[in-house]
Amino acid sequence: MKKQTAVEWYYQQTIVEAKTNYAELLEQAKEMEKGQIIKAFNEGTFANDEKVTAEQYYNETYKP
Repeated sequence: MKKQTAVEWYYQQTIVEAKTNYAELLEQAKEMEKGQIIKAFNEGTFANDEKVTAEQYYNETYKP
């Protein structure tokens, strides 16, 4: 089975499977997305030529 992005997973849950607990599903999708971003970052991304932790990168880039 191919991996899904958080957006694809959310679509599957809400549209295809017709689940209606939208807020809960959205929070799960956000956590999945965070994990995907952190995993990608850990595979070699640098910010401004300076090594930062994945958690720092996520917080600086995506948190309001």
